[in-house]
Amino acid sequence: MANLVWRIGDITVTKIVEFESAVAGGGVKSALPESYPETIQAIPWLSPHFATEEGHLRLSVHALLVETPGMRLVVDTCVGNDKVRTVPNWNMLSTGFLADMEAAGWPADSVDGVICTHLHVDHVGWNTMWRDGRWVPTFPNARYFMGRVEYDHWRNETENGPTRDYSRFAQVMMNTEATFLDSVKPIMDAGLAELVESDAQIAPEVRLTPTPGHSPGHVSVVLESRGERAVITGDMMHHPCQIAHPHWASQFDTDPDESTRTRHAFMAEFADTPTLIIGTHFAGPTAGRLVRKDGAFRLEV
Repeated sequence: MANLVWRIGDITVTKIVEFESAVAGGGVKSALPESYPETIQAIPWLSPHFATEEGHLRLSVHALLVETPGMRLVVDTCVGNDKVRTVPNWNMLSTGFLADMEAAGWPADSVDGVICTHLHVDHVGWNTMWRDGRWVPTFPNARYFMGRVEYDHWRNETENGPTRDYSRFAQVMMNTEATFLDSVKPIMDAGLAELVESDAQIAPEVRLTPTPGHSPGHVSVVLESRGERAVITGDMMHHPCQIAHPHWASQFDTDPDESTRTRHAFMAEFADTPTLIIGTHFAGPTAGRLVRKDGAFRLEV
């Protein structure tokens, strides 16, 4: 399958897929409890790209490679290989992710920076790799940009336990302590981490914008060049169904009320503008433009 590539002025964005799947949503064992198949089928524009005919959610775990005139940046690094995880399909993965990056012209040592929209298990996995009996940074020449608020939150959760009463399903999926110890702490120990504010300017064409709620320091990534603009969402939205229903919060949200306010504000800011919205878990075409239509929002690809 060919990699998707977008151009935003002088910026090139390439999607490298770790894996994609279709899952039945809805209920206590879904990331989005309201996303029952019949409610997904009631949003016809989701099919076929973002949902199956049966109303199952199409989801993707992928990294976005952002090349500006002066920097090569990886935004979010998926689940990673060789990591013990409680989710069976994520446990001890052995994928060709790094080979796929290299085939796209991005060997690991060519990366200048890694941007972590937040520090959940499926966004930091390839921060590190297993070599000679220990976890080492995958991208040895990169600075790893992590939000200061985000880092402090998950360090506290690892050391002192959860600050929110997550559902059992969410606790099992998140693997907070293991993720921090094998995918975040080794970056700090190697001296490659750069803790930044939620509105940090990473490169002349790349800045962070705060989109809290999914996690306390969650950020999205704004790309601007030659009058064109794109936004990489992170998990401010997990699936395009949350464009149709911004009030649908994820079980993994630290503050569901705040994440809902963030989505509403995001829609108000970017709907009916030329901004390209690139979803961090959106399957298929992955990107499109937010539009208001028939009293609701949708993503047009």
